[in-house]
Amino acid sequence: MAYQKEENLQSSVCNSHKFESKGFTVWFIGLSGSGKTTIAQILYRRLKKENYKVEMLDDDIIRTNLSKGLGFSKEDRDENIKRVGFVCEVLTRNGVIALSVCISPYKEARELNRKRIGSFVEVYTKCTIEECIKRDPKGNYKKALAGEIKNYTGIDDPYEEPVNPEIILETDKETPEQSAEKLLNKLKELHYLEDLAKEISPEEEAKIKEKLGSLGYI
Repeated sequence: MAYQKEENLQSSVCNSHKFESKGFTVWFIGLSGSGKTTIAQILYRRLKKENYKVEMLDDDIIRTNLSKGLGFSKEDRDENIKRVGFVCEVLTRNGVIALSVCISPYKEARELNRKRIGSFVEVYTKCTIEECIKRDPKGNYKKALAGEIKNYTGIDDPYEEPVNPEIILETDKETPEQSAEKLLNKLKELHYLEDLAKEISPEEEAKIKEKLGSLGYI
């Protein structure tokens, strides 16, 4: 019983520590249909389950709210990314994990956000255009190929691949679950997500034991 109470108190301390974790931005980029949203949703659920403060900014929601009225010219795309970057910057500096899910076709705009935000993890969901067209979740590739949609990324508008992203997920070769697991491991490797049990210093552990002793648990 005493052991269970000690374990529960230590768990409470760990969970509290999670809420105080440093914020950072995970910026998902890639062609439409490459799996950005699916993987981000898996990551979001995993982080929420571990009691992290996390928010997800999906391109469709952003276009409806934050960037309503913007089109798909290079200037409008860059403005959209700039606005999303501002929100991520605010979330990050307030200790929130921000998951941005945007096609983000232009290197310059992405690099500006990297410099602006600081704690920035670029995740490239790499997928062949042929596979993205095959998936075509919204039917937009078909319309773009038929000339019904202009300036569509990957068809008649360029996609500039990242030079040195923190991680590349080959989503035409991996399941979303495999990609999400690889991403979680990379975030731990980069020390954005830690094994919280290892984060408790000897001094903190001594204080916990002292508190447990004073309460008669040990």
